[in-house]
Amino acid sequence: PASHRAAESGAAQGRIGEKRRAVLEGSKSDAMKYIYVTGGVVSGLGKGVTASSIGVLLKSLGLRCTSIKIDPYLNIDAGTMSPFEHGEVFVLDDGGEVDLDLGNYERFIGITLTRDHNITTGKIFQSVIEKEREGAFLGKTVQVVPHLTDAIQNWIERVAHIPVDGSGQTPDVCIIELGGTVGDIESGPFLEALRQFQFRHDAHDVCTVHVSLVPVLGVVGEQKTKPTQHSVQVLRSVGITPTFLACRSKEPLEQSVKEKLALFCHVSPTHVMNLSDVSNIWHVPLVMRDQGVHKALCKQLNLSPPHDLQIDKWEERAVRWDNLQESVTIAVVGKYTGLTDSYLSVMKSLQHAAIAANRKLKISWIEASDLEEETKEAEETRHKYDRAWRAIEECDGILVPGGFGGRGVAGKAATCRYARENNKPFFGICLGMQVAVIEFARNVLGLEGANSTEIDPATPHPVVVFMPEGSTTHMGGTMRLGSRRTFLQEPQCLTALLYQKMEFIDERHRHRYEVNPEMIEKFEERGLKFVGKDDTGRRMEIIELKGHPFYVACQFHPEYKSRPGKPSALFLGLVLASSKQLHVYMSGYEAEP
Repeated sequence: PASHRAAESGAAQGRIGEKRRAVLEGSKSDAMKYIYVTGGVVSGLGKGVTASSIGVLLKSLGLRCTSIKIDPYLNIDAGTMSPFEHGEVFVLDDGGEVDLDLGNYERFIGITLTRDHNITTGKIFQSVIEKEREGAFLGKTVQVVPHLTDAIQNWIERVAHIPVDGSGQTPDVCIIELGGTVGDIESGPFLEALRQFQFRHDAHDVCTVHVSLVPVLGVVGEQKTKPTQHSVQVLRSVGITPTFLACRSKEPLEQSVKEKLALFCHVSPTHVMNLSDVSNIWHVPLVMRDQGVHKALCKQLNLSPPHDLQIDKWEERAVRWDNLQESVTIAVVGKYTGLTDSYLSVMKSLQHAAIAANRKLKISWIEASDLEEETKEAEETRHKYDRAWRAIEECDGILVPGGFGGRGVAGKAATCRYARENNKPFFGICLGMQVAVIEFARNVLGLEGANSTEIDPATPHPVVVFMPEGSTTHMGGTMRLGSRRTFLQEPQCLTALLYQKMEFIDERHRHRYEVNPEMIEKFEERGLKFVGKDDTGRRMEIIELKGHPFYVACQFHPEYKSRPGKPSALFLGLVLASSKQLHVYMSGYEAEP
């Protein structure tokens, strides 16, 4: 009997082994290719731009690309993090609040991602613990290996096959960026999962691009390879050997340095790419192209692209941006101006609009609280007040972006009033629209103390109120998140003509508070028109001030869908108005008296 049990056990294990091999062989026959992008030495080297630029090259060869960003922090998503901590929170069509790198992917590659394309330690732990509570592990001890690492691999495999380019077809290549720096404690399980993941696929289906720093130390000006050597050692020690090195440096790498890196880092000399500083990030794919990166990637991954590289439009845009002469200055009045990554999508949207308007963009970053009377009254901060208002007066147009909380609202309201009374082109987003409505209520309707209930719950005139959506299909609780439809109320309004749409537009939202629908009539009687509303007519989406050259604000965030070569309509309107080109562009629109 004992020998029978042993034989049965061996047969069972054999069947399990055959099943596992079948699964693995099934994966190997899959045409999907994977490119890991890791980082070494220091964070903030531009892994996101590197990953996005690889996507641009592969897309320009006719291949379908998708991207996954792994963030090793314990947060479920980026929604609750301060912009000072991690830059802006990027919002996707499905309401996912994700890392700003996904914004880079969408803008560069022209794809539409989902919340599952951003993997965090929090999401992985949550999914594994939920399965454990359901009894899915059949009484086993749940461990980092294999349960956590299997969950990571299965997540990557599932998400990589989601169509993202609107064609409905499965992508050919998935680019996976691992956030942070190799050697970080929190990225350990992900590196182990990526190591194992290599063996689910053929050797030519997976490659690794390691982004590292080549610093110059001392007056001698020698380019140092040792930091990169050490970070490659760390990566190889966990079982991942980089196929390519992407070396960040201030100046182009010397040939001897590239040869040394290839020799000591176990990489082919043709796979050492140099990403030295460039005048604008649109040059990065071109720098890679000039080094033959697209050919090397295709050879390494056994890819046969549908056609030769077609990147002429991209190159024309990158070169034209450097050669623009006439400038336009936009003042951005916000509360996180100390870190410009807090408004990355806003900045990129202004760039997209500026190049479409043939203008060299200059952004004047203004801290909203510097515009407030309290700053003027204090002796030690009066110079900030004077400098901020001088910048407002000298700029060509004003943008007030979104935000949360009451800090800086008084300064933003003062900005709205100045733009309204002095016919200065103005564009408000989310909180920017709410502040414009509050300012109008106070100074035009004469409603003293008018405010948002978010800032002053006891306000006598609540012009902005809490209106939870309570959607069962979107995360975020009471937050109105993701793509929503806005219906245009006037076919000849400025917004409709800019969007070149007659009925509706789809844009992404991220807010809890809305303009009070009970007060709309009072505003419209005095010329503040609500030209965009949701399908119920209760949520106000877009305002326009009649008789003003350009005073527009919206409750949604149009910056999330702006693309190079396809700028957001309202950002384009602001830049055109600020550069006195709007009347030429808008042949069908005249500001009503």
